[in-house]
Amino acid sequence: MATFIIALHVIVSLVLIVVILLQTGSAGGMGAAFGGGGSQTLFGGSGSGKFFTRLTAIIAGIFMITSISLTVISAHRAKGTVMENFTPPAVETPVKPEAKAAPAVEKSAPAPVTPAPKPEKPAEK
Repeated sequence: MATFIIALHVIVSLVLIVVILLQTGSAGGMGAAFGGGGSQTLFGGSGSGKFFTRLTAIIAGIFMITSISLTVISAHRAKGTVMENFTPPAVETPVKPEAKAAPAVEKSAPAPVTPAPKPEKPAEK
């Protein structure tokens, strides 16, 4: 259904562009190039103005209807948010190789410090 509406929308857009370009403006425009400004036109001297105005209004109405219906269709399709189905990627933690433990060195109490013997003074004579 949405594909059909999109195709119709594109076709209507192109037809709307062509119809607008075919209309005569104040300076003649593209309509004069296709015979819109002369008296021997397909629609008569003033008939083409009314015809293209009415055709433009009809095609613009179809364009608006297809635009609104595409908006409604896309609103019904998009339920929820993008982040609802988000799963974070699995993060692998690197395995650290077990370090070989150095043998524990027992600390012993420090050895008591003994004062060094004092040198004897030589006897005085």
